[in-house]
Amino acid sequence: MESNLVNSTEEHLGTNAIAGSDSADKKESSTACDTSGDLESYLDSNTTGVSGLTISQEEIDEILKKQDSRKVSAFEAGKLDRDAKKNWDIFYKRNETRFFKDRHWTLREFEEILSRSSDNKEETENDKCDSPIVLLEIGCGVGNFAFPILEVLGNLKVWACDFSPRAIDLVKSNPAYDEERIRAFVCDITEGSCFSSNEFLVERKPDFISLIFVLSAISPEKFEGVVKNLIDASKSGTVICFRDYGRYDMAQLRFKGGKKIKDNFYARRDGTRAYYFTPEEVSDLFTASGHFKLINCDYVHRRTVNLKEQVDVGRIFVQGKFIRV
Repeated sequence: MESNLVNSTEEHLGTNAIAGSDSADKKESSTACDTSGDLESYLDSNTTGVSGLTISQEEIDEILKKQDSRKVSAFEAGKLDRDAKKNWDIFYKRNETRFFKDRHWTLREFEEILSRSSDNKEETENDKCDSPIVLLEIGCGVGNFAFPILEVLGNLKVWACDFSPRAIDLVKSNPAYDEERIRAFVCDITEGSCFSSNEFLVERKPDFISLIFVLSAISPEKFEGVVKNLIDASKSGTVICFRDYGRYDMAQLRFKGGKKIKDNFYARRDGTRAYYFTPEEVSDLFTASGHFKLINCDYVHRRTVNLKEQVDVGRIFVQGKFIRV
């Protein structure tokens, strides 16, 4: 089935993973509603697309079958992996800071940051604590998460990294960039011991690590290595804030033949990639190491509505929190 769901939106509508964004971040007039629960119930009740078609499991199976009919070659898949940094640099060269809206939703979804910051502020005022809360943001893009949260939380420091040098340059060129409160640096989270030479991470482990629309842009065989680096970067009590694309999200179903690299992993037209998760595999990924304990992890269902473009689509994300033990 090729419905308006598949054809009505741009390639990058809600699918920029390392930079980090869902469709609510994109600079267009949109609204979203939020529910949580199991995927099957959602598929039974969700209507998507301009025409209001219901996406059944049978229709999903048909879409996946068509995607399987022509996959990305092994040679091209290898090239996409090797060129990942270059492709994201080109993305930022083309879009600079114009592509994403600021993420004002993060404190609502990850209220632990706000709560810990408030507690720490009270302790500081009572002379019981003189150190700020520290957040390590993996895949900071151009700062759409970092700068808004710094504006709200005065006793927060952000260490922001991205493997795109151009993205980091754009963060540092922001008038709000102040190294007393934010340090931006280039880092490839897929490389072994990627934080070992970072002096301020060696001196102080973060209280929170955000991994928001990041892991989906990475080859699945590298996921365990990413978790290993998060173990090295964290301390007992560090909370991982995770959000990414969910299985059978609109963006996954709109891919046509020639874009599928492997199961649930796809290439976009600009060479960037996207993986689509289930809560179970995210939970298993973090807890299997024995270093992280599950707080919660589930599907988050939203609708993106753009009346001007006549777009009304359901989105599926996975959101989770894990604590270092």
